[in-house]
Amino acid sequence: MLAQVLFRPRQRIPPLTLSLSVLTLATACEARAADGYEYPHAHEPIGTVEQMYEGTMLPDLAVSTYRNIDRLFPTRTIRSGRHPYALPKARRQLENVHFTYQDKQYDLFDYLALDGVTAMLVIKDGKVAYETYQRGNTEKTRWMSMSMAKSITSTLAAAAILDGSISSLDAQVVDYVPRLKGSAYDGVTVRNVLMMSSGVKWKEAYTDPDSDRRALLKAQIAQRPGSTLALMASLPRAAEPGTVNTYSTGEAQVLAEVIRSAVKMPLSDYLTQKIWRPFGMEHDAKWWLDSPDGIEIGGSGISATLRDFGRFGLFFMKGGKTDGKSILPEDWIKQATSVTVLKNGQALNYGYMWWPARTEPSIRDGAYSAVGMQGQNIYVNPAENVVIVTFGAQPKPLRRNLIAPLAFFDAVVAELK
Repeated sequence: MLAQVLFRPRQRIPPLTLSLSVLTLATACEARAADGYEYPHAHEPIGTVEQMYEGTMLPDLAVSTYRNIDRLFPTRTIRSGRHPYALPKARRQLENVHFTYQDKQYDLFDYLALDGVTAMLVIKDGKVAYETYQRGNTEKTRWMSMSMAKSITSTLAAAAILDGSISSLDAQVVDYVPRLKGSAYDGVTVRNVLMMSSGVKWKEAYTDPDSDRRALLKAQIAQRPGSTLALMASLPRAAEPGTVNTYSTGEAQVLAEVIRSAVKMPLSDYLTQKIWRPFGMEHDAKWWLDSPDGIEIGGSGISATLRDFGRFGLFFMKGGKTDGKSILPEDWIKQATSVTVLKNGQALNYGYMWWPARTEPSIRDGAYSAVGMQGQNIYVNPAENVVIVTFGAQPKPLRRNLIAPLAFFDAVVAELK
């Protein structure tokens, strides 16, 4: 009887998803020896990707799914190195934080509970000032990035520009992805895509089954090579490139296609080569593919540990350097994480797939964030030398935080001064 209860959630997974789960579990087993540990959550029941985007999973199933997203689709491994970047414990630990948000008083424990936080890391001056794991998560847990992956994809584009693989921000997308010639992406630059200002029509609505975002998900579920690119090539134009900002996960997929073509290797391998291994990430990570051995999903689907996402924040805060040398173009970090401007002079509170600060303290400190739905954050405050990472298991993919994360992050930074 117990076994039947435990395995009931698996019976709701469509046959395609289940077969992919078997495939990716086999791949995960192969990766175990290289990564040095057995994944602690590999045998938990999981839901489906449709449930994730519809927000129809119960809390326990959501948690076990979010830490096993590499079982939803085929993945490619992002390889770690042998010498992890050290994260020693800070002498002064963050014990609590008290702050006001919308005329109400809150503390650290309110934030963790009300925003569905399942793990949080606070790094101050390169040392761990606070670290917690909830809902069965541990230091070995890989958690979904959701749209935090966009900031990583944009960083790979920057590395490819410095390499000379991509000629410049003003390079034409179709020069690297000829299949898009004659589509609405003809005349769109790499900069336009990074700013999500291609002018291509898009509706980013996670819970709407008829939205473009769900169409991209369906293309991924189909697991046919080139299906995601075919969708992007079919979209109509709604505005002149560079004149309108429309948040679009599809833009990140187009950027992934540009990078893959330019560097002539999978994005996971390029990330391994440029950042993951040389900077000292401790564990292997996984990245969703559009088909078996296909291309990475540029806007989502990276699963990594809390500390390794924290190390990525440190990598950016330290100038994008590995082995003492920056792998990013000069002034890239400031450009990518600051307010950008459309052709008509309109300022966007959006960088190159990074979110600039929106509160007065964070604006003053030049802070910025990589943000993913359902509670995922990498917050970087270079003025105060603070990186904060959160994993979340919010029930709906609608960015409904009961407490705005930036309000809490500002309070943490102030407390650590």
